[in-house]
Amino acid sequence: MSVLEERVSIIEETIMRILYIQQKNEIEINKFHEDVKKSKENMEKMIAEMKQDTERFKQNVEKMVAEMKQDTEKLKEEMKEFKIKIDRMIEEMKRDTENPRKELQEERRNMNKQWGELSNKMGTIVEDIIFPATEPVLTKYFNCDLTELSMNVKRKKNGLKDEFDVVAVSKPCKTVFLIEVKATLRVEYINEFKDKKINRFRELFSEYSDYKLIPIIASLRIEDDILNYLTKNRIYAMAYREWDYMDILNFDELSKIQ
Repeated sequence: MSVLEERVSIIEETIMRILYIQQKNEIEINKFHEDVKKSKENMEKMIAEMKQDTERFKQNVEKMVAEMKQDTEKLKEEMKEFKIKIDRMIEEMKRDTENPRKELQEERRNMNKQWGELSNKMGTIVEDIIFPATEPVLTKYFNCDLTELSMNVKRKKNGLKDEFDVVAVSKPCKTVFLIEVKATLRVEYINEFKDKKINRFRELFSEYSDYKLIPIIASLRIEDDILNYLTKNRIYAMAYREWDYMDILNFDELSKIQ
C-alpha cells in the first residue's frame, strides 16, 4: 500500500469516527432535549396540580372560617337569649325573696350550668362568669374592700413575662388576690400555678412585695379529689356550688389550717 493510500485510509477512518461521534452526540442531544421537554411538562403538571390544591385548600379554609363565624354568631345569640332568661329569672326571684320557689332555684341551677357550658365553648369563662363574681365572693369571705380589679393582666419585665386571669387588690387590707381560671382542672395545672406562676407574679409585680398574696383557682365546677388537693396545698377553690352560685368551696377547711 502506498503512502498516499495509507493516508487516505486514515482520513476516511477519521471522518467515519467524526461522523459516528457527531451522530452519537446528536442522539444524546435529542435525548437531552426530550428529557428537558418531559421535565418541563412534568413541572408544568405539578405546578398546575399545586395550584389546584392551593385553590381547594383556600376554598376549604374559607368554608371553615364561614362555618366558624356562623357557629360563633349562633353561640352569641344563644348567650344573649340565656342572659335575657337569667335577668328575667333574677327579677322574679327578687319579687319572691321571702319565699323563694323551688322551681325557680332549680331553673337557676340549670341556667347557670347552660351559661357555663356556652362560656366554655366560647372561651369566655373569665369574662362571663369568674370576673363578675370575683368582687362579691371576695368581699363576702375576706371582708376587704377591693381598690383594683383587673382581668387578663399582662406584664413583662427583665425578659420575664406572663398573663394572669384575674388580679384583685385591696390596699386597706394590703392583700392581693391572684386568680387562675381553668375550664378543666388537672393536678399539673395546680402544680404549675403554685410552683411557678405565683413566683412569676411576685417578680413581675414587685409593688406588692409587702402585700399578703392569696392564691385562688377558679373553674365552673371542681371534683372532690381536686378540691382536696387544692386544700392540701393551701389554695382557695372558687366554683359553682351545686350550680347554684359562685362560691369558695374550701374556705372553712383552709381557715382551720392557716
